[in-house]
Amino acid sequence: MTEILLTISASELCLTKTITEEMILAAVESGVAEPIEGEDLVNWVFDSTSVHWLKKAIRLHQDLEIDWVAVAMVIDLLQQKESLQRENQYIRQQLKRFL
Repeated sequence: MTEILLTISASELCLTKTITEEMILAAVESGVAEPIEGEDLVNWVFDSTSVHWLKKAIRLHQDLEIDWVAVAMVIDLLQQKESLQRENQYIRQQLKRFL
């Protein structure tokens, strides 16, 4: 099976009116998103998962006016929650086989 990887560059992200280069840089520095390619902001490329979390982080930063360290903590907790929900769903499916 072929895996399709959707990517977007930092400059393409900045074409939206809500995302600036400074926001992308702050999010990467705080660990919210990690580019899959590129050595600097101009050449950074992100996968769709990173873009998803990057957009969430920017909304948290703007809407709640919290600093990037707090945003990174919230994003980490949200990622853990999603992971636990997926694991719980898998275990429930496995359990149904035995009932």
